[in-house]
Amino acid sequence: MAYKTIDEANQAVAAKIVAGSPFLLDVVPAKSVIPELNEGKVLLHAGPPITYDKMVDPIQGACVGAALFEEWCETEEEARKMLESGEVKLIPCHHVNAVGPMGGITSANMAVLVVENKTDGNRAFCTMNEGIGAVLRFGAYSDEVITRLRWMRDTLAPVLSAALKTKEDGLNINVLVAKAIAMGDEFHQRNIAASLAFLKEMAPIIVGLTEIDQTKREEVVQFLADTDQFFLNIMMASAKSVMDGARQIQEGTIVTAMCRNGHEFGIRIAGMGDEWFTGPVNTPQGLYFSGFSEADAAPDMGDSAITETFGVGGMAMIAAPAVTRFVGSGGFYDALNTSNEMTEICIDTNPNFPVPTWDFKGICLGIDARKVVETGILPVINTGIANKKAGLGQIGAGTVTPPIDCFEKAVLAYAKKLGFTE
Repeated sequence: MAYKTIDEANQAVAAKIVAGSPFLLDVVPAKSVIPELNEGKVLLHAGPPITYDKMVDPIQGACVGAALFEEWCETEEEARKMLESGEVKLIPCHHVNAVGPMGGITSANMAVLVVENKTDGNRAFCTMNEGIGAVLRFGAYSDEVITRLRWMRDTLAPVLSAALKTKEDGLNINVLVAKAIAMGDEFHQRNIAASLAFLKEMAPIIVGLTEIDQTKREEVVQFLADTDQFFLNIMMASAKSVMDGARQIQEGTIVTAMCRNGHEFGIRIAGMGDEWFTGPVNTPQGLYFSGFSEADAAPDMGDSAITETFGVGGMAMIAAPAVTRFVGSGGFYDALNTSNEMTEICIDTNPNFPVPTWDFKGICLGIDARKVVETGILPVINTGIANKKAGLGQIGAGTVTPPIDCFEKAVLAYAKKLGFTE
């Protein structure tokens, strides 16, 4: 190995994370930046690889919605037949430099955010946040859902694209994250400050795009104002771009991705490149909306845990006291204890993002798979809870942890790679 010790390699990976510089450049059709989506009927999904028959109902529902959106068929029955027959190729978002929330289903003509990590020159992609209620990411596929996706493709994306192109270098995401973490966001369940900071940057530009119909401009500004979680998807693409830049150092035990597909939880570590280490996914624990309980919950899903890999989300629970009760984690001191505990499985803190409520200590930096195995402490992930039935949407919010199997498998595999034997 190029580094004398695993600790040296891990420090090098962590330094790359700190040096990461994500900029939001554009919003474009997914097929224009992800070549694999031009190879016939193809859908991207969250988590490690999975086949359609093993997908939970909400993710199957999102696949149906994507097939209807792409006009591959006209009815749900036709869509399911197509998916069950294997006519549609399924690829994990992570395999094509992308991430997707909840089901993560992304198709050729959906609009995606384009984020470039200018430090390493690599890009990452993510669909835009649809808002709340009946949405594709939670498995809904009604006419309302398809109509909204088409509006996002035909109006939201072109308007945001035009606005972003007025910025020569794009929009500096680290600046927005540093601002918003001081305003109470943790960037997984709470993105209100960051979404408003994004709107603050975009609204004056959008208003000045006189070549675009005024009604469209007004619709976009209103949608951004209404969508508290809009920044989550920007954060996901940004974290993906930074972590992909960091994992160019293919040594060490720093976790470079965490994701779930409703069936399995998967992680990657720097020293094992693209290989996934998986275990059975858990069901989130948390608070449920009125009329729902754990019996209604789908197993954990989504690529949004890339935010925790970066050091925000559940890892930075202390940054967002307002969200702690929403995710069922108690009060301020519970959040403080959670973030303190997370430092035990990380190698450092990130000075770029000081947390006022944590005495201005930086967010957690570099989850070390060895420390997870050694301590038994698992990363805490903030997450939305989907109804186990497709189309019924979000029913609560909470926290979830990965199975320790993932980390044990990763550490054993890396030890074997280094020549250690049992």
